[in-house]
Amino acid sequence: MCLTSRAPYGLPRRSVLAGTLGVIGAATLAACSSTDEPSTPGAATASPVTGDVDTTRPHVILLGTAGGPAWYAKQNATGISTAVVVGDAVYVVDTGDRAAEQFFRANPTGEAPDEQFSTLRGLFVTHLHSDHTIDYFKMFNYGWWAGLQKITRPVEVIGPGRRTSLTTAYQGSQPPPPASPANPMPGLTDMTNSLFDAYATDINDRVRDNRFTDLRSLINVHDIAIPGFDPAIETLETMPDMNPFPVYEDDRVQVTATLVNHFPVFPAFAYRFDTDDGSVVISGDTGKSTNLARMAADTDLLLHEVIDTSWIDELYADNEALRHHLMTSHMPSTELGQFADALGARQLALHHLVPAEPPVERWQRAQENFTGTFHIGTDLAAINLRG
Repeated sequence: MCLTSRAPYGLPRRSVLAGTLGVIGAATLAACSSTDEPSTPGAATASPVTGDVDTTRPHVILLGTAGGPAWYAKQNATGISTAVVVGDAVYVVDTGDRAAEQFFRANPTGEAPDEQFSTLRGLFVTHLHSDHTIDYFKMFNYGWWAGLQKITRPVEVIGPGRRTSLTTAYQGSQPPPPASPANPMPGLTDMTNSLFDAYATDINDRVRDNRFTDLRSLINVHDIAIPGFDPAIETLETMPDMNPFPVYEDDRVQVTATLVNHFPVFPAFAYRFDTDDGSVVISGDTGKSTNLARMAADTDLLLHEVIDTSWIDELYADNEALRHHLMTSHMPSTELGQFADALGARQLALHHLVPAEPPVERWQRAQENFTGTFHIGTDLAAINLRG
């Protein structure tokens, strides 16, 4: 991969999210083939990214494809994370286990090792479960050393806001005392502020002793404002019927979001990225979702999570609470192909694999009733939005 030329941001800001989210300005695309040698001294000469992909066109890199807060003994799959690459701009969705390392290894735009995070424009979080956020702050406090200080505008960080009520305890169980009772359901801004506090020693040392740019000035965090939100809905329905709504726009992408069915989690989002050369929808964690089907209609590429229910039946037969969550809040492989075909997706790629281990045949079921191009996601595979 070699997309090395960057121009400064230049467009004026305008609001697309609760009056706070700016338009990130123009940049000039200069691309060369993925087989070219990087021109910057010290840059890696080979990329671990796989797949028959044209890197001069919009594509995704599956940084990690494993679902769940788990390590899989039979396969070294990393936690869920996806990079959307449009020219020399990169947008990351979710930051599961080793996401920051995978971003560095993938080197999405062919930068020198100390500049790789300079092309990160946006980071989007689907929901705040640990398998989607465990590497969240690492993207910044390690990216700080690898080019993040060279950005000209802060990275826009977008995700769920604070919840107003605790999850209802599983039927028949006694509700346990909440963690962090003063704010038991924090949102992304809350979480970020807490992490800045937790890493204050490191941040203050680097800023004062190493003359680093203050990390707090390099990211701009937004809790998603849900149109027409009524706090009462989160206790009644995790996925009220809604149309997709805008959360971000710059000169490369338009991003919309919608609530999906990850019961009992609220809010849980899916995202759609529209570019001049194709679209991709990233499902987040969800069972079958009418909101997602509406947002993903006629998309070029659908990246959808998937679960093997027979594996869940076998492994969690004695844990009904976890089994119930997994069965109702994720998409069975036997139903995904028909779902994707009905909404008109031209490509379907599986990720957030549960379990992320052999045999691969378990995922072939998701191809049933799907007439488009089918991909079983693997770590560091790349796929063009338009085939």
